[in-house]
Amino acid sequence: MSAEVAVVGLGYVGLPLARRACEAGMETVGHDIGADVVDGLGRGRSHIGDVTDEDVGAMLAAGFRASTDPGILTGARTVVICVPTGLTATGTPDLEPLRAAVRTVARYLEPGTLVCVESTSHPGTTEEIVRPLLEAYGLRVGEDFHLAYSPERIDPGNTGFTFRTTPKIVSGCTTLCAKYAEVFYEQLVDTVVVATGTREAEMAKLLENAYRYVNIALVDEAAVYCDRVGIDIWDVLRCAGTKPFGFSAFRPGPGVGGHCIPVDPRYLMTRAAEQGFTFRTLRAAREVLDSMPEHVAGRVRDLLHAAGRNPAGARVTLFGVTYKADVSDTRESPAYPVARALRALGARVAYHDPYVERFEVDGEPVPRHRTERDALAGSDLAVLLQEHTGYRSADWDGAGCQVLDTRGTAEGRRVTRL
Repeated sequence: MSAEVAVVGLGYVGLPLARRACEAGMETVGHDIGADVVDGLGRGRSHIGDVTDEDVGAMLAAGFRASTDPGILTGARTVVICVPTGLTATGTPDLEPLRAAVRTVARYLEPGTLVCVESTSHPGTTEEIVRPLLEAYGLRVGEDFHLAYSPERIDPGNTGFTFRTTPKIVSGCTTLCAKYAEVFYEQLVDTVVVATGTREAEMAKLLENAYRYVNIALVDEAAVYCDRVGIDIWDVLRCAGTKPFGFSAFRPGPGVGGHCIPVDPRYLMTRAAEQGFTFRTLRAAREVLDSMPEHVAGRVRDLLHAAGRNPAGARVTLFGVTYKADVSDTRESPAYPVARALRALGARVAYHDPYVERFEVDGEPVPRHRTERDALAGSDLAVLLQEHTGYRSADWDGAGCQVLDTRGTAEGRRVTRL
C-alpha cells in the first residue's frame, strides 16, 4: 500500500516531520539505513529526545511504518529527504549521505511525485546536485515530477516553537514545484513562506545560523578581552541587554556545537571559496570559536596553578557535555575539544551529565560520575560547560573544589566565571 508521505532519514529532522504528518492524518512511512533505528521505532521506542515513546506509539496506531528497505518509497506522493549533511573528518562539507539518499529516491520516483529536500547545504545544491540525480532515470523536473527545497528549522528542546508553529520556508525549481510544496506544508505548519527560488531558500538557512555563529564569536572574543583587562563580561551583557532596540543578546561559552551552528557556516564558506569569494567575517568568527576550548583549558590550568595544583594529574570534571541545555545531543559539542585540551595538559578528565550515559573522546571513554555530589567530591576542579536546568540548584561550594563556570549561571564563593 503506497503512502501519501515518505520520509527518508528518521533522525532529528525526519522523525518530528513524520510525527507531524501522522498528526495531520497523512498516511506516512519512513526509510532509514539504520537497522537499530527502524527496529526501535517498530517496537514503539524513540531515539530522539523531542519525540517520546508515546508519540511513536501514536504514530504506529495511525499506520506509520518504517523500513530499511527503500521499496517502502514505492508510490509515495510526496518524498521528503531529511538525511544529515555534516562535516568530514577534515572539517569539509560531507554531501555523500544526501547524494546516496537522492539516488535511492530516484530509483523509486514516479510521475507526479513531489520530492522535497530538507537537508542543509550550500546554495545551488538542489539544482546542481539533487536535480541531475533525480532526472537520471528519464523523468524531468517540472514536467514529470516536482522538486522543492524547504530548510529544516528543528530546534531540539525548544517547547516554545514546535514543528507546527515555526514558519516554514519553501521553494521550488519551478513556480509549479513551489506551489506543490506550499500546498503540502500548509497541511503541517501554521505559516508557509515562499522563497523566490531554491538558492534563496538554501542561502536563508545558512544565513540564519551564520548570524548566530558570528554573534557568538563576538561575545566570546569580548569575554576573553574582558578577562584579560579585569572587566566583568556578565555585567556588561546584563547592562547592554537592557537596550530595547538595536541589540540582540548573545552569551559567551566554551564554543559552539550542534547540528547547525558549527556546520552550516562551513558549507557557506566552502561554496563561496569555490566561487572565488571569501567570507572574511565567517573566517574571523571561526578562528575565535575554534580557540575557545583552548581558552577554557587555559583558565583551568591557571586556576589549578593558583591553588597550588599541578594540572598534570589533577582531577577535572566536566559538567554537561551536550551541545545544548536539557537535551541528550552531543553532536559537535565543545565538550570534545575541551576534554581533548585538558588531557593534553595531563589532567584526569571525568564528566557528569544526566542526559548522557556514555561519552568518549578520540575513542577513549571519559569516566562518568553518576551524581553531582560525587562529581564535585571527586574533583580538584569542576568545569560547568552546559547550563542544564538541574544544575541551577547545585551546591557548588559544598564539596570544596573550585568551579569554572563557562555559562555565567553558577553561584558560589568557589565559582570563577569564564
